[in-house]
Amino acid sequence: MAHTASIAIIGTGFAGLGMAARLKRAGFRDLTLFEKADDVGGCWRDNTYPGAACDVPSHLYSYSFAQNTAWSRRFAPQAEIHQYLRDTADTFGITPHIRFNSPVTTAEFDEESATWAITLKDGSVHVADILIAATGLLNRPLVPDIPGLDSFQGEQFHSATWNHDYDLTGKSVAVVGTGASAVQFVPAIAPRVARLTLFQKNAAHVIPKPDHPYAPIARTAFRRIPGLQRLSRWLTYWQLEPRGAAFTRFPRLLKIADRQFRRTISRQVTDEALRTALTPEDPIGCKRILLSNEYYGALTRDNVDVVTSAITEVTPTGVRTSDGSHHEVDAIIYGTGFKATEVLGPLHVTGRGGRVLHKEWQDGAEAHLGISVAGFPNLFILYGPNTGLGHSSVVLMLEAQINYVLQAVKRLAKGDIAWLEVWSAVQAGSNAALQQRIRTSVWAQECDSWYRTASGKNTIQWPGFTFEYAARTRRLDESDFHLEPVGARARRRSWPPTQEKR
Repeated sequence: MAHTASIAIIGTGFAGLGMAARLKRAGFRDLTLFEKADDVGGCWRDNTYPGAACDVPSHLYSYSFAQNTAWSRRFAPQAEIHQYLRDTADTFGITPHIRFNSPVTTAEFDEESATWAITLKDGSVHVADILIAATGLLNRPLVPDIPGLDSFQGEQFHSATWNHDYDLTGKSVAVVGTGASAVQFVPAIAPRVARLTLFQKNAAHVIPKPDHPYAPIARTAFRRIPGLQRLSRWLTYWQLEPRGAAFTRFPRLLKIADRQFRRTISRQVTDEALRTALTPEDPIGCKRILLSNEYYGALTRDNVDVVTSAITEVTPTGVRTSDGSHHEVDAIIYGTGFKATEVLGPLHVTGRGGRVLHKEWQDGAEAHLGISVAGFPNLFILYGPNTGLGHSSVVLMLEAQINYVLQAVKRLAKGDIAWLEVWSAVQAGSNAALQQRIRTSVWAQECDSWYRTASGKNTIQWPGFTFEYAARTRRLDESDFHLEPVGARARRRSWPPTQEKR
């Protein structure tokens, strides 16, 4: 009697839903997706702050196999992206496979049965043959460790946990941080607060966002003319992809973006002192380049102050800075990003021979192609170490990874091997080459970046083009892996899935 492999997926953002959709199309039905929240969407479910939107054009920031012709703008707002993911889950029949409100705490590989034991927060255990971690990188808000933080008597929250019940109208508000989220929500809230004080540790390079709403006739054309949206997707791809060379091979090309930044700030910020404060000292590109048409304008408002003195403490009534000033505020909003370098976050993963993944990664996370880790059979990571981008859509990277993992699952489904495990030498070799390339990239320049661990290792960015990564993951090379034969330590199975529907 034929059986199907049991597959567990942790997370229901772009990675988890895309993987589940492709597995279902390939005929795998024994799927369980574990979601810590009560809805799908990952970071697009969580980040509901005012002004939240994508900084990659929507036609490219979507699955190639599930195009949406109803985007309202070239750069979709958060609510539309979240709904798109909900629709994807329903369209591909994924929703019935999801266990909501089910955070996973531990995952342990058992060599005897060649299975993963997945323990949930409620203590229940789920057993699966294959474990796919799709937890993402931007899901654990980072709140800075500031003395006196707990003493503040007003309202405080991170941008990723926005308190919509708290009315900011007429309030004095402190914003800590100047990252991608702050660049979006500061212009959205500045007109309605009494005073906004932006505490800036490092200035960001902000350039114009080529955004515009799609006219009704354009949306109708995308819907009715075959291939038009795919053409738009293709043109967008080739508009963005060459920028990868500037980050990784020819940093001098970033001078074009630098000139664009300087033109923008000189036009929008006429006050020389403010313009100087908002001009980064870091080389452009070593941190994320941000997109906004309203940010600099918001900072020139009469009710907005930019403070560059370091925060020394939070008091019960406000924020004190290193110059001795005390800023009394009603609310503090943290736009301080995420714990991105802590891949898989608090999830405790134990592999073959009792290996603990976080101990293996104590010097910085790494995986072969960002997907497979030596010592952890039948574990596959989506949006894993060094698969982030600075120039294009991460969904392209995810689809390449999904295709690669699907091949691995199909290989296991042949039934003659109990597990796949990447050779440690292969992993070490591929990561040594990757880090060597990073050392010649713009990210290696001296600047304080969230791409790096405390020790300085870049565990986030992919130092190349998306088409290069797609080529490397197009075919599963079995010679990169130890293939454990089915035997005494593994249950014999026959897992022939149906062919993937075209």
